[in-house]
Amino acid sequence: MLLAVSAGIHLDLYLTGYRSIPTIGWLFMLQFVGGLTLAIAVLVTHSRLAVAASAAFALSTLSAYLLAVWIGLFGFKEVRTRAGIAAGLIEVAAFATLALAAAAAGPARETDGISSAARRVARVHAAFSAVIGVVGAVSLLALALLGVAVANAASGPPASGGSGTHVTLKAATIGGVKVLTDAHGLTLYLFAPDTATTSKCTGSCAAYWPPVLGRPQPGPGVTGKLGTISRGARSVQATYDGHPLYTYVGDNGPGQANGNNLDLNGGLWYEVRVSG
Repeated sequence: MLLAVSAGIHLDLYLTGYRSIPTIGWLFMLQFVGGLTLAIAVLVTHSRLAVAASAAFALSTLSAYLLAVWIGLFGFKEVRTRAGIAAGLIEVAAFATLALAAAAAGPARETDGISSAARRVARVHAAFSAVIGVVGAVSLLALALLGVAVANAASGPPASGGSGTHVTLKAATIGGVKVLTDAHGLTLYLFAPDTATTSKCTGSCAAYWPPVLGRPQPGPGVTGKLGTISRGARSVQATYDGHPLYTYVGDNGPGQANGNNLDLNGGLWYEVRVSG
């Protein structure tokens, strides 16, 4: 059941932003398919091999998450989200539960006498105690590593961007279209549900679509009306022709527009095109 829940979380993340991230997207779908398949195999077959494979799968999924948070994976660095933390905790619990279940599902042993049976029971008890110790140690280590990773991970957009901060906007041609970018060349996006005065992308949405914080100033090729909206706590978000601006976690560098025309996080997203 825990493995199926983890698979469901990965499917939700895939559908709400990760599907357009190169390599990472199809890995999330693979995790969903693999996790659900193993969960069904465990429930249907009660096979020790299926249980052990499921435990290993849960641990490998957690390891991939930790790598993505710490150093990045396939060019993508994970941000801290409630869904990611929940999935990590579930995977630790799934590993511990499944590993112990695999150890407990050992083959029945024949008894050919009281003394022989007693010795075998003693050996099984000792081996099972050792397995419990190993699983417990690995689970505690996994929890500790998850805690460190979550504590050190970025939680989305920075808290900077006050009224005195300036951000430079530029124009670049991507796929034959002249679009707006930030100073680093990352494509900027608008969110259809936004208004000229309010951003509708908050919470976990802003972790996937970081707002461009600060007062915009025009760079090469930029035309149009620049402005800001309040984002609370003395923070302002740049706007272009009345549209609040965002980057997208699925873009790994300049020249990409993986977030264009996506229906994610409650609405449609479009690259910001520069007129003229």
